[in-house]
Amino acid sequence: MRIISGKYKSKRITAPKKLPIRPTTDIAKEGLFNILNNRIHFSDISVLDLFSGSGNITYEFISRGTKNITVVDQHYGCVKFIKETSEELEASISVIKSEVFKYLEKVNLKFDLIFADPPYDFSDEQFAKIVDLVFENDFLEEDGVLIVEHSKHTGNLKDHANFKEDRRYGGSVFSFFSK
Repeated sequence: MRIISGKYKSKRITAPKKLPIRPTTDIAKEGLFNILNNRIHFSDISVLDLFSGSGNITYEFISRGTKNITVVDQHYGCVKFIKETSEELEASISVIKSEVFKYLEKVNLKFDLIFADPPYDFSDEQFAKIVDLVFENDFLEEDGVLIVEHSKHTGNLKDHANFKEDRRYGGSVFSFFSK
């Protein structure tokens, strides 16, 4: 994977092959960040990256100037890799090893942007539960946004009351939610 833009533009990051990850493709990531470029000031936001895996999305935020980033993943190897990579990039990332649903049920914080990239084989109910927990527990700042990456085969998240739009890039879809 490579960082698309910002301070670390074109830097390649190679995750160990043994990690259980499916990094967001460069084409999808570039499309997502082109959208975000027109909506946010990266240096002014706080980000929560759920199911962070290799940290692919987090590194893009760091490269663009985001300083307040929290990542959550339950896999020890993923957490270790993100910590090592953040040290290499000299970035301060709050890395939490936790099952995401448990984290969302116990934490009491607010973020400007929450990005969730759960396994594509999650059930429609599991995808909906992520969205429900974010809004039921009021994790977003007033103008905050939740972005859920999922397969084009995932059931319809458009039915959620907080759904705003989705963008498709090949087999990946980014669904946007806000208050």
